[in-house]
Amino acid sequence: MLEEVERWLDRRSWSVADRPIERILAAKRNTKVSVVLPALNEEATVGDIVAVIRRELMSEAVPLVDELVVLDSGSTDRTAEVAAAAGARVVARDAILPRIPAVPGKGEVLWRSLMVTSGDVICFVDADLRDFSADFVTGIVGPLLTDPDVDFVKAMYDRPFGAAPDGLATGAAPDELATGAAPDELASGKTPGQGGRVTELVARPLLNLHWPQLAGFVQPLGGEYAARRSLLERLPFPVGYGVELGLLVDALHTVGLDALAQVDVGVRKHRHQDERALGRMAAAIYRTAQLRLSRGHLVRPRLTQFERGEEGFTPRTYAVDTEERPPMLDIAEYTRRRVA
Repeated sequence: MLEEVERWLDRRSWSVADRPIERILAAKRNTKVSVVLPALNEEATVGDIVAVIRRELMSEAVPLVDELVVLDSGSTDRTAEVAAAAGARVVARDAILPRIPAVPGKGEVLWRSLMVTSGDVICFVDADLRDFSADFVTGIVGPLLTDPDVDFVKAMYDRPFGAAPDGLATGAAPDELATGAAPDELASGKTPGQGGRVTELVARPLLNLHWPQLAGFVQPLGGEYAARRSLLERLPFPVGYGVELGLLVDALHTVGLDALAQVDVGVRKHRHQDERALGRMAAAIYRTAQLRLSRGHLVRPRLTQFERGEEGFTPRTYAVDTEERPPMLDIAEYTRRRVA
């Protein structure tokens, strides 16, 4: 298995510099590219991300991205207004598939985004990134346009520890974290490349033990990845934080390891969360892995944590995401739209 992973790393791990934009555009031809930003209360960062994509990837000189959608997951701040002013099409989560009541969670909005985008290639980018570079898009879209055998591409990058800037909270409640893919770091100094504690303590051990073919992914929980619609529409979507691990594992079983790839895009800076939020994320990710290992009964899909109060430690119990959305091809509205 180690030899297989090493061969995969040699064949399917690249740098963003390996594909100049001229080569990517030449390969694009009639392929339509959609970029989706899932967002919940990200007014501080979403506008800059949208502006960079529009300026650098949607111009007459560089017409790489055909469609840019911010999918608002119920923001109470100016996320929708800021995104629209920067030039994105903003769609409210609850306006999509009203027949199926929406639930909180990042996976939920990613799943629904397939209903309101038309690209042959779908690129997901978190809306809380700071110092955003267009390399995050070109890096992961490039292989899908230049290599017909590649179906799913994840970004890899350094994730440094560092204090969140003013205005970016570090202690949001679970429902307030529905934008960030794998927002699993806690700010504690500035150690380059050491972010991603849920990745290192939960996701990477699970993948190495149970899906060793995926051991070569540097950032398995990263929120920046692109895939062909023809693959995404066949996959179930965990509604919460298990979505990244779930899609990766299911893509492996659906198209095989050689159709998966990763691209080094540099450094990722984003909002950090507190330890209790990380615990809830870890529980959701473990549950997603458990379901894929056994498809069995979850005895207790809840997580109890403790907070110290005036009278000692007080237990607080949270539900762990146990719902998944079916492959979009199973949804009648989607298939009718595809036929039309």
